[in-house]
Amino acid sequence: MTAGETQAAALMGVLDLEERSPGVFVGQTPTTRLQRIFGGQVAGQALMAAARTVPGGRGVHSLHSYFLRPGDPNEELRYTVERIRDGRSFSTRRVIACQQRRGEDVAVFALTADFHAGEPAVVTHARPMPEVPGPDELRTLADHAAGYGELAAPALEISRAVEQRPLVNPFAPDPKSPPHTQSHAWFRVAGRLPDDAGVHAAALTFVSDLTLLSAGLARVGGGWGGRYVGASLDHAIWFHAPVRADEWFLYETDSPAASEGRALCFGSIWTADGRHVATVAQEGLIRSLGE
Repeated sequence: MTAGETQAAALMGVLDLEERSPGVFVGQTPTTRLQRIFGGQVAGQALMAAARTVPGGRGVHSLHSYFLRPGDPNEELRYTVERIRDGRSFSTRRVIACQQRRGEDVAVFALTADFHAGEPAVVTHARPMPEVPGPDELRTLADHAAGYGELAAPALEISRAVEQRPLVNPFAPDPKSPPHTQSHAWFRVAGRLPDDAGVHAAALTFVSDLTLLSAGLARVGGGWGGRYVGASLDHAIWFHAPVRADEWFLYETDSPAASEGRALCFGSIWTADGRHVATVAQEGLIRSLGE
């Protein structure tokens, strides 16, 4: 098995949930040095749980979620799916992720996802992809991380199954000024994922949380681990078209507003051939170290 195949298999191990009873699924967390579960993992698993209960032929078109408490990587995650609606063309699911804390179940994450059977388009338009260098022209995340030691360790830890090619060094970025406040990076899941649209949507959800909150720091530069710490508060994705998460896609992030310790961040995702396939939004908490 190649390194890429091993990484893809590891991600599938995260996304392939165990169904304990009808509508109740359990997800596992890879062994990690981190003190809390990566938010993209919980969101991806919750979407997989929801998709497992939806009629065939209906793909996710949007999800909205809240991170309620930090996830403990040493405790299993249990996802309970509530069937809100099954209409002629739309299905809606609510998912609550719980963990045991001091012998009691507590909610750590909540997601609502909507699925659509698809229909002929009345209008079609999309944002054009920005002109940026391709992934083969850029350094890998590991290349940028060399020399940063523990500062880079968390980013490498949460993206073990994902190849990243950022346009600038994410560990020591220069401050950005309007109107050029966007950040860009190419991503793909290492190896090959199954030909299942639900798996690719969940994998894209996993990846979408890797760098989005960094947009909130773009105007001050510096990156994480030096002066700032952050945490995702909520996360939303609109899926405009199917996408393979194991093929290169461009992720553009930006933050239109930040105040009172919170930053609102937006993301747009394009395939390598220029199709705008998803839009992402997140509000996150940003604090100075020591607060």
